[in-house]
Amino acid sequence: MIEFREYIRKLNSLLENYILPKPWTPAEEALYKPYNLFEMPVEEANKMKFKAIKYSFKNHYENNTFYHKFCKENNVTPDDIKSMDDLTKIPLLPDNFFKDYPSGKEFALWLANIFTGKLPNVVIDKKNPSFDDVIDSFNKSGMLIAYSSGTSGKHTVIPRDRRTWLLTEYALAKTVVTAVYPFPFWEKNIHAYWMMSDPFKTNIFAGKIGTVLYDVIKDTRSAINKPVTANLIQQAMTGGIKSSIIRLAMKRENKKMINRMVKWFEDNDKEKNRIVMLGAPFVLYFAIKELEKEGKTYDFGERGAVVTGGGWKIYENERISVEKFRKEVNAILGIPEEQILDLYGMVEGNGWMIHCPEEHYLHVPMSYYHPIVLDKNMEPAGDGEEGRFAFLDALASSYPSFVITGDNVKMHNSCGCGRSSLILEPEVTRAIGKEMRGCAEEMRKMLATDLSR
Repeated sequence: MIEFREYIRKLNSLLENYILPKPWTPAEEALYKPYNLFEMPVEEANKMKFKAIKYSFKNHYENNTFYHKFCKENNVTPDDIKSMDDLTKIPLLPDNFFKDYPSGKEFALWLANIFTGKLPNVVIDKKNPSFDDVIDSFNKSGMLIAYSSGTSGKHTVIPRDRRTWLLTEYALAKTVVTAVYPFPFWEKNIHAYWMMSDPFKTNIFAGKIGTVLYDVIKDTRSAINKPVTANLIQQAMTGGIKSSIIRLAMKRENKKMINRMVKWFEDNDKEKNRIVMLGAPFVLYFAIKELEKEGKTYDFGERGAVVTGGGWKIYENERISVEKFRKEVNAILGIPEEQILDLYGMVEGNGWMIHCPEEHYLHVPMSYYHPIVLDKNMEPAGDGEEGRFAFLDALASSYPSFVITGDNVKMHNSCGCGRSSLILEPEVTRAIGKEMRGCAEEMRKMLATDLSR
């Protein structure tokens, strides 16, 4: 079996364009330097993490006007952050902040105001630009702005510069590859299925983040090959005649999508290829249900791996547990449950938490990302206590990624697998009063209506 360090070196050779040139900032060093983001001496990880987060906080404090004012209102400066215990003093932004924006050219001004540092030259030609027009104009200037959405259709928008985008994609790849070790992702007979929209045809974060997969595994296919825009999502969700027409068209397209995936299984089984599927779990769920209906099963065994990303609702009134999902995929495709993992992340941050193969708890990266669980009084909760998930993320240079999310979690100091990282329990839920969302929820909301029923 390949030694782990050599395994990561193979990943780095494929992702040379994602590794920024030296000298590295403390944040970049905290991402690139550790071979394993989830297994390293705690003291070393904390030293690296503290240095990276303080560096990032100082950057936003000094170069972001609105966040500087926010910190002043909270009476916190970088000089107040002297130890790990002081990290909880860093002012946190509610996740709703990133969807509280105006429309048209005022939306562009809002993006400019929350950006850290000097904004590139952005040219907006249209007099009354749409949401997508503004995003496209910023991206043409060299940025990579992506957005997510809750069920209301109001998008969460994050202004990433190219540096931040490269770091979050590299972090995603390193996280997934670490979790599926020793799966040989570099071999020629590896075939990948991106269970999201084509990353080159959308600005939706849950689709666009898949760009890095195409650089790791050359034979990669996407579940949805047509452009998916913000306008399309909103029209599909808001009701009315236009919504009904879109949903009817999507239903027909969904059937084709599932049939393509079923054929993909058949072809790869005949050729004895290795396969890996990443993305929205409901896409794979409907494909295996189609196979079940046809009475087909496969035995990919260790030649297969699955990494899902959020979106555990199947229908509006039906949710599948991660444990049941693993068992059903194992029964139909023969992939071991140890190679069926779930990933937890969000558009506001650049930290990726992933199941360990042994216990299926979500492990938190140790060197650049600081998780916090807040109780009802917005104070840090104890080990195993449920509370609101918040985080301090060192990788974002273009916006302050210090956020209180709308998710409820339970965090523990250790896992039975023996890795040294903090863990979250597998089932992440939404806080009361918060709309349903997730890496894949907007895609499911748009596509899954009446699928396979």
